[in-house]
Amino acid sequence: MNTLYVKPKNMVKKWYVIDAEGKRLGRIAVEAAKILRGKNKPEFVPHQDLGDFVIIVNAEKAALTGGKEHKKIYYRHSGYPGGLRGEVYSDMIVRKPTLPMEHAVRGMLPKGRLGRKLFTNLKVYAGSAHPHAAQKPEQVQI
Repeated sequence: MNTLYVKPKNMVKKWYVIDAEGKRLGRIAVEAAKILRGKNKPEFVPHQDLGDFVIIVNAEKAALTGGKEHKKIYYRHSGYPGGLRGEVYSDMIVRKPTLPMEHAVRGMLPKGRLGRKLFTNLKVYAGSAHPHAAQKPEQVQI
């Protein structure tokens, strides 16, 4: 059996839009990662970018369960001793409302060159408006 390779000229990339309002953050991230990776297509291969573009709107209105709004902490490190900083989800959503959604989706993509390329196909917006209407995105139901 030969390795399947889809040539770039034969690839058709579609656009999908996901409305995150009132839906669980993790469930949205899983669906977005599947579409970005191309796992919803029959010609999926793990070593190639066959995924589509994903637009997530209303990212700031995504829901968390179990009181995680006040318990979930996002960490970052400056690289210096004692440089570990943490920020609670409720503060993060005020400061940068798209970051928790981007963080969740990025964690579900492969690490390395392919994952970085796939992440560029994700567009996250805090509100309901997005500038990609010309691409005619399809609505994804979750």
